[in-house]
Amino acid sequence: MLDLNDVAVFVQVVRFGSFAEASRRLGVPPNTLSRRVQQLETRLGTRLMQRSTRKLALTSAGQAFHDRCAGAVDGLVDAGQELMSGSQAPGGLVRVAAPADFFDFFLMAWLAEFLAAHPRVRVDFVLSDARADLIAERVDVAIRGGPLEDSGLFARKVLDAGLDGLVASPAYIAARGAPGTPQDLADHDCLGFGHASGRVTWRLSGPGETEAEVQVAGRFSGNTVQALRKAALAGLGIALLPSTLTRRDLRAGLLVPVLPGHHREGHGVNLVYPSRRHLPPAVSAFIDLVVDKLGAVEELPAAYGPA
Repeated sequence: MLDLNDVAVFVQVVRFGSFAEASRRLGVPPNTLSRRVQQLETRLGTRLMQRSTRKLALTSAGQAFHDRCAGAVDGLVDAGQELMSGSQAPGGLVRVAAPADFFDFFLMAWLAEFLAAHPRVRVDFVLSDARADLIAERVDVAIRGGPLEDSGLFARKVLDAGLDGLVASPAYIAARGAPGTPQDLADHDCLGFGHASGRVTWRLSGPGETEAEVQVAGRFSGNTVQALRKAALAGLGIALLPSTLTRRDLRAGLLVPVLPGHHREGHGVNLVYPSRRHLPPAVSAFIDLVVDKLGAVEELPAAYGPA
């Protein structure tokens, strides 16, 4: 079995560029450091570095080994320093799963302020419209829109559900006319999330607590509401979108309401994380950042998805 202390010494020597500099930084005699690296090479059965009095050069095996180990060693060092100091100051890596277009509506300036306020925190974003497996992908927190599954995960609401409304561009309505009833939607190009059948079902609430269910189809579909919004703006059809997303376009006249008396209950945006117990300070601070910034947003200039 490898001695993890030898691995840590190797990573630190590589980082500092020489045994002499590593000795000065770590307060350990250079001969001791050299001996620990030699022990590691013996255990691995390969040379990791070429030595000289002033500098060292990694072999190809040494470079590959360093690339695999450096992040893990840094994590162990950070964890040990936090425990030994008893500090609750946020520090370490926060791994975040978010929709592919997350930074279309979450300002990078907000993240810059956060990192400036917490200099020991690092963030790694996994941007994808696929729903992340938090445990398997070692994700600390995910930003999710849509209904929450009963998965045993913990969630904190960022944006209330609100209502989803039907919208289209003025050009589309001028060319195709406006539907008079929900059933008329079946004769229109409707923009929805892709389905193998090419059709999706919209369930709408109407005046007087009436309910309507209609199957719709169109020539364009997508897997994010941002894509559907852009398709609606381009005149490709009627879309059922969150009011927080379309409010600005409606005010500007870029979109017009369709069947304004009918809507669908929205799902809002939530932060999802594996456990609320022993939540690392860095993760807790990041959650507070997102709740603070997005919680004050009344209009999303872009979409959120199923991260």
